[in-house]
Amino acid sequence: MSAFFTPAEAHHAIDLLASHSLIRLVTEIDDNGAIPSRRLAGTLSDLSTHQLRSATDAARAHGLVRVAPGAGLELTDSGMELADLYDALARWARRHAVPAAVCEFSSRVRHVLGLLAPSLIPENADHPGPLPDVRPISVEAEVELARARTLLIQWLVGNLQVARADPEQAA
Repeated sequence: MSAFFTPAEAHHAIDLLASHSLIRLVTEIDDNGAIPSRRLAGTLSDLSTHQLRSATDAARAHGLVRVAPGAGLELTDSGMELADLYDALARWARRHAVPAAVCEFSSRVRHVLGLLAPSLIPENADHPGPLPDVRPISVEAEVELARARTLLIQWLVGNLQVARADPEQAA
């Protein structure tokens, strides 16, 4: 897949998608359903009030969550697709023990997004991304990482607002 982004767009998209608090918010709702507003802080108690507010504001602004009357904060179709992307990235990382054999879900997702980030701009399109400070990976792992890159690009192309500093630009 050959959709490319400017360096600024790629950086913005990866910064947003790799946010620990956004990963937690999206995966919590994906795993357990809508979260009533009054239960948000208790459900995501590992996040500070600031992190929680930033994640929910960003998720709303980029069309990943919405408030469903009587149910609370729920994922939009884009949010559900993002949760699936996060799962695919974490599976690749777990299968290849990166960044470590044992680590939390969000660390795996963040690591793979960091590996794929350079490949989102035209001059680096031939490589999914270098693996800094990690042993060389097998050909099979490279092929699977290229598939993960394709999933990321497909999701970004369908959600251009995430690559834009101002979500309204993509509308």
